[in-house]
Amino acid sequence: MQPASGNTRPLMSNSKHTRWHSLPIDNVLTELNADAELGISEPEAQSRLTHFGPNLLTPRRGKGPFKLFLSQLHQPLVYILLLSGATTALLQEWVDSSVIFGVVLVNAAIGFIQEANALRAIDALSRVLSINSTVIRAGQKRSLSAVDLVPGDLVVLQPGDKIPADLRLLQCRELQIDESALTGESVPVGKLPADLEESTVLADRHNMAYSSTLVTLGNGLGLVVETGDRTEIGLINSMIASATDLDTPLTRKMSQFSHFLLWLIVDFAVLTFAVGVWRGESMLNMFMASVALAVGAIPEGLPAAITITLAIGVSRMAKRNAIIRKLPAVETLGGTTVICSDKTGTLTQNQMTVQAIYTGGEYFTVSGGGYVPKGDFHLNGTPIQADKHPALLETLKAGLLCNDARLIRETEQWRIEGDPTEAALLVAARKAGLHHDSVCDDHPRLDAIPFESQHQFMATLHHNIVQDQRHIYLKGSLESILARCEHAFDSQMNLIPLNADVLHEQLQTMAEQGMRVLAFARCDHCDNEVQHEEVLSGLTFLGLQAMIDPPRPEAAASIAACYSAGIQVKMITGDHPVTARAIARQLGMKDADQIISGAELQEMETNWHAQAANDCSIFARITPAQKLLLVKTLQASGHVVAMTGDGVNDAPALRQADIGVAMGLGGTEVAKEAAAMVLTDDQFASIEAAVEEGRGVFDNLVKFIAWTLPTNLGEGLLIMAAVFADVALPITPVQILWINMTTAVLLGLMLAFEPKEPGLMKRTPRNPEQPILTRHLAFRVVLVGLLLLTAAFGLFQWELSQGESLAKARTVAVNVFVCCELFYLFNCRSLSHSMFKVGLFSNLWVIFGVFSMILLQALFTYSAPMQTLFGSEAIGLDEWQLILAAGMIVYCTIGCEKWLLRRIR
Repeated sequence: MQPASGNTRPLMSNSKHTRWHSLPIDNVLTELNADAELGISEPEAQSRLTHFGPNLLTPRRGKGPFKLFLSQLHQPLVYILLLSGATTALLQEWVDSSVIFGVVLVNAAIGFIQEANALRAIDALSRVLSINSTVIRAGQKRSLSAVDLVPGDLVVLQPGDKIPADLRLLQCRELQIDESALTGESVPVGKLPADLEESTVLADRHNMAYSSTLVTLGNGLGLVVETGDRTEIGLINSMIASATDLDTPLTRKMSQFSHFLLWLIVDFAVLTFAVGVWRGESMLNMFMASVALAVGAIPEGLPAAITITLAIGVSRMAKRNAIIRKLPAVETLGGTTVICSDKTGTLTQNQMTVQAIYTGGEYFTVSGGGYVPKGDFHLNGTPIQADKHPALLETLKAGLLCNDARLIRETEQWRIEGDPTEAALLVAARKAGLHHDSVCDDHPRLDAIPFESQHQFMATLHHNIVQDQRHIYLKGSLESILARCEHAFDSQMNLIPLNADVLHEQLQTMAEQGMRVLAFARCDHCDNEVQHEEVLSGLTFLGLQAMIDPPRPEAAASIAACYSAGIQVKMITGDHPVTARAIARQLGMKDADQIISGAELQEMETNWHAQAANDCSIFARITPAQKLLLVKTLQASGHVVAMTGDGVNDAPALRQADIGVAMGLGGTEVAKEAAAMVLTDDQFASIEAAVEEGRGVFDNLVKFIAWTLPTNLGEGLLIMAAVFADVALPITPVQILWINMTTAVLLGLMLAFEPKEPGLMKRTPRNPEQPILTRHLAFRVVLVGLLLLTAAFGLFQWELSQGESLAKARTVAVNVFVCCELFYLFNCRSLSHSMFKVGLFSNLWVIFGVFSMILLQALFTYSAPMQTLFGSEAIGLDEWQLILAAGMIVYCTIGCEKWLLRRIR
């Protein structure tokens, strides 16, 4: 037979991409014009390479660096800053103008770096395919770069190989593939070349091998059916590229707030200009008055305050094992209403662990989790010593000897080589004091029957050197082992009749808990070799070992804390529904028995998706596309969604979510690059801690906004009042800039260091639609703004009426603003309690800022260079008493307002 050439029928259309698993093998070969033994010829391969392109994921063309940088300036808040910088430049205040433009550039640079980093997810996916494979072309085996593979190539699969493309399997010999990164399946999947129904979901397509997954056991031969962008991982790449990078709740609210503020400033400036001209003032004077109003109303320090507050949140989260990759994600966590969590590796340890053993008529439980061999054995809830229970010890020894895995210690870490299920048996044996090397030295292996799916067991022959005996140990499914056994051991290793009904009951109990169960037996009539005939009958049953990928110990408490904080938790996994239900029960998740599978979701009408996403907490056998669908559906229902995950299959949903959370230790690079936050300890508990920090960050941002806006409002109203009253401006534009910039840095920014208030995680999540300024806070802003207007305008006019100079009157007005802001700062340390409730010295940065501001204001008032620069003049003790009285009035008024509010609530 000759290898296929390019002169025959064209290749199958890509529109049939999802049908490869359901087509008979002969049809697949025909569609791809390939040979099951010889592969394709080299000329044909080159032709197809030209037609299909290299086996790489196509990079998505994004914005160029310059355009990406300019896009950071396309925000209303930045428009306000640019307007502020332009007005200060117009006034030839070059220092202030430079500072403002500097803030704009820093913010733009931060945004540019964040967005550029986020787009690296696709590059990480491209690197996944950079491997070599053994390929058969023209009947000859050769090593070939995965980049050069084409549909129709034959790929030889060996343990440890990474699958280079999507393959339809032609031959399988005990082939098992770890697909956890793609499907979320917690254990390797056995493969068979048999045809499947077209409706078979991705995780159950046992006749396919998918790009980027890993061969853990056995051998196989696969036919390349899809390469590059047409593979399943290519589809994920497309979903990542097409997933919308949504604005965070903070950026959405700030955008709305900035639009409102921008138009309000423009309207007030135009109104001031029009009224002044109507009253007969010159257009130039009114233009300068309008500029002064705009400068006063623009909160120049707001963008810097947001950036610094978020940066402080980043630092605090890093100390709690959460690394933030995108700055606004700090606050987003605080507003999260739903956490969608992957199961494998996120809620569970992604390490199979033996948790129950039934042997000798006794049921033992095993503590400890993962591959760290630390744990105890319990019988009826009482700790026991394993070496006092011979049947238990023999069952554990069977699991250790009938085993091809290895448990390796590297410094403080334990890792495995081989099948995770077999590794779990080694760990369980080691917990009982059975060390692999010493037991194998005393029981050298003489022969073995490898695991074969048609027989459902593995057998190994050993020579017990100590007792000079030979035994065959078997492990496999209960049905296969029971059919070969005639007797069983009791707890003291005495032969007793076999009770199959009891064993089936135990199997059912373990399976209902989502555990994978292996049965063990021993054969004592054996020779130098082990043959199938020797183990057909007459065996002695040893016991059952049941294992599961256990929940993380801290996850249940963290989920309970999320429920207490009003946050929904949903498990979205590619694993089996029974396993998902068992883990959900152990974690104490709500409605753990209500599960929707991927197949059910696929058959569900679109208009039912929203109800399913909102009402159900457990989703199993879910594909990457369905994960993305669920996240989008929840967002469309008004939720702020955090999505956690570690695999390639999680990446599209991680990027689509309001905040994607990747696992730093066990997560793939693709998941980390797509996420906004990476957990350095892979613990779900760190998400809860990050949510708490995020709520604290948002609190501090609101405190800053509630503190800074009254000043801007008061300054704007002061300019309008002067124009309407036809008097000189009480403060000049340059003095306004002095007030805004110095107080923002030395007073307002100190609120970013406020500690979290008690009861933060007892609150329900914020309504995503609720504006930053609630009606209550807006009332407070207006109230303080009017107090500032009254105090500054009143004392300004008082000074003029006493015959003082305009410069001195303006100096008093400036100091009124600074002093009132200083007193109001202590009110803003908590929006509902007094500063004594939160602790006068709990934020020493506030004390530092206050003293620094007092010193700076003294320089403003009494330093000759500052007087020349800002038009200020020295004032006396009488003026300071009036100024301090104004500050105290502001503090007491807001203190009373907060007291009344607490009484009403």
